[in-house]
Amino acid sequence: MSKQTWKAGNMLYPLPAVMVSVTDGDGHDNIITVAWAGTVCTNPAMLSISVRKERHSHAMLVKTGEFVVNLTTEALAFATDYCGVRSGRDVDKFTEMKLTKEKAVHVAAPMIGESPVNIECRVMERKELGSHDMFIAEVLCVHADEAYMDATGKFDLALAKPIVYDHGNYYTMGKPIGKFGYSVKKPTAKKAGTKGGSKGKKKA
Repeated sequence: MSKQTWKAGNMLYPLPAVMVSVTDGDGHDNIITVAWAGTVCTNPAMLSISVRKERHSHAMLVKTGEFVVNLTTEALAFATDYCGVRSGRDVDKFTEMKLTKEKAVHVAAPMIGESPVNIECRVMERKELGSHDMFIAEVLCVHADEAYMDATGKFDLALAKPIVYDHGNYYTMGKPIGKFGYSVKKPTAKKAGTKGGSKGKKKA
């Protein structure tokens, strides 16, 4: 196998494309699309987002220390892209994209009603890393849309058709090819006599 060697760059793909909603605390709300987002810790539940200093939402994040991560879907793909390329200095993204503001429980930043999952977050630490500042935040609570509960009452995000970001493109997720732990799971033994009658017996 032949491989090319490139200069250092961000090639950790695919990534979740999330819409992060913020507020300045004075009645001005905004949405910024973020691909540099990820899980940080399980207990306590924490995640991170990375935002360029020049982005309009950066100052709001620094001022309030709060935000909501809103997961995105195929139906939200256009809005997801729009909120990443248009500045909140120039347009009201909620109005332009006809997105619904929903009141959060623990933070002042609004949730996006059309998102299947909203994650309320409070910033614990801000790291100035270079082109981006990383905001490490504690997850305060999660809101899940009941429309995506399966027949057993379990939340199934696949029903919402989530999207991911890969090197400049948005993709829907494909079919599942395995479940966590399947590589070490022991095969279930088949019970004797379950196919064509008991072993060794013939029809009379």
